[in-house]
Amino acid sequence: MFDAPLPPSDHALMQDRSFAAALLLCGEHTVTLPSGLTLLNRRIMGVPVLMLPRAVPPPDLGAQLAHAGLHRRLLILSPETPAPMPRALRVAAPRMLLQIDLRGDDDTRRAALHQNWRHQLGQAERADMRILHRALTPDHRLLTLEAEQSRARRYQNWPTALTAAFARVAPEQTHLFTAILRGYEVAHMLFLTHGNRATYHIGHTTDAGRSHHAHNLLLWQAINMLAARGITTLDLGPETRPNIDRFKRRAGAHGVQTGGTWMRWTPFALR
Repeated sequence: MFDAPLPPSDHALMQDRSFAAALLLCGEHTVTLPSGLTLLNRRIMGVPVLMLPRAVPPPDLGAQLAHAGLHRRLLILSPETPAPMPRALRVAAPRMLLQIDLRGDDDTRRAALHQNWRHQLGQAERADMRILHRALTPDHRLLTLEAEQSRARRYQNWPTALTAAFARVAPEQTHLFTAILRGYEVAHMLFLTHGNRATYHIGHTTDAGRSHHAHNLLLWQAINMLAARGITTLDLGPETRPNIDRFKRRAGAHGVQTGGTWMRWTPFALR
């Protein structure tokens, strides 16, 4: 299941065809521009809005929107990297994404780990812990654990139904790593692949998993497996809380600035 060849494409998860297929399975329709970019349909305070997530708009964006009959719709742009934004108004500042470069060999990546992170990894490797790697099933208990965790910690992620839909339409793009300690599952980390990139999606740990540094071992195993499959970049998401950001940076992640969020509305445009 995990040996399918990767298309030669460097794109964000929200621009992957499987993401659009998962949305469709959830009853949400997307728009595909002639360039292949995906627009999402959303409503803000009841107003229909188009969104172009995690992609740099093409120079002929106006013409492509006109081709689809959408050139007069309110459009929210959130380019993955800084880019010129003609005829657009910035509504949110850039964010910092944390990414790990997976090129190179295992020894090089291990040497790049922070000393404390590497020490914790060594402790996890010496523990009586087994790592299981498999595809995510739409009914896996991690989805329930994530929903409960997000409510308790008050953060937003994909709806559980959307993650389950992604697992249905593209199981080969889901990589669930589970740490098993003395017969019990103590931690999970789920990664989604898209082209030659991967994104950390959700995770969970128990007190036992935390004390044995299970997430260090899970992330390290995932890094090496994904690299072996030809994945070149692992997205760990935006900066959030200092302790989480520190964990990611010590694993070798570096910051990449996004292009911010912009609003483009040309109600009287001919194209």
